[in-house]
Amino acid sequence: MSPLTPPSVKAVLWSYDLNALEVQKDKKIIISQVLNFGSEEAIKWLFKQYSFKDVEQIANIIPLFQWNKKSLSLWKLVLSINPRSRII
Repeated sequence: MSPLTPPSVKAVLWSYDLNALEVQKDKKIIISQVLNFGSEEAIKWLFKQYSFKDVEQIANIIPLFQWNKKSLSLWKLVLSINPRSRII
């Protein structure tokens, strides 16, 4: 990850090696973690890094069991997503 990545984003990627993460290559992990656990600052960063369409597409393939219930309720409304019970 870039040294310019805000601490709020790094905080939601606590279980990953930040030096090994790449913004484009690892976008599924990054988008999933930020949507589930990110602060307002992290969410703003997310939408600067990725298009709305990218975020929406990734959110749709995040398996239900990986979603925080409250986060899923919010993002279902904002992104018009309908994730299914499947493993990616």
